Amino acid sequence: MVVDLQPAFSHPGSAWYTPAVAQAAQRIAALVPLFGERVVFTRFVPPARPEGSWSRYYDKWSFACDPTADWLWEVDDPWKGRLSVASHTFSKWAAARHLFGPEVNVVLCGVSTDCCVLATALAAIDEGAHVRVVADACAAKSPRIHEDSLSLMALRAPLITIVDSDEEKRRHCQSEQGTS
Repeated sequence: MVVDLQPAFSHPGSAWYTPAVAQAAQRIAALVPLFGERVVFTRFVPPARPEGSWSRYYDKWSFACDPTADWLWEVDDPWKGRLSVASHTFSKWAAARHLFGPEVNVVLCGVSTDCCVLATALAAIDEGAHVRVVADACAAKSPRIHEDSLSLMALRAPLITIVDSDEEKRRHCQSEQGTS
């Protein structure tokens, strides 16, 4: 799963711009071909009508509900045409769960490590999925927030495993050769 790789986080003109997305996207670009059509991209989208605590959230971030901001919610190039699911919640697990089989192994990367990646990872393990988070293919507003978030997820081991993109590539090659 590639979480929320979209202009809302990658475009410098967005209030939610996350500078480290560019480096994470390069690593994601190297990982996506390994998984082929099994890759699911997720998109954070504002709800049509914010309710509950989301009302106050969008009072703070009103730009997100402006119809002229629709371009922020597409998947970034070059993956615009790929399979994607949208959700107005931080966790994308409920939106994507139906795409996975009963024995679920999920590799997560994307943005933001401290929000949507973290929420998705926790929701997935709650439902019994095995989750690997590719640390250097994730991004947050600052290196410290990124590292703190990875540390929190690492506390959930062995339910969540933190790897880097090189390790994930090795794992993938080994599984393709029939060894783990």
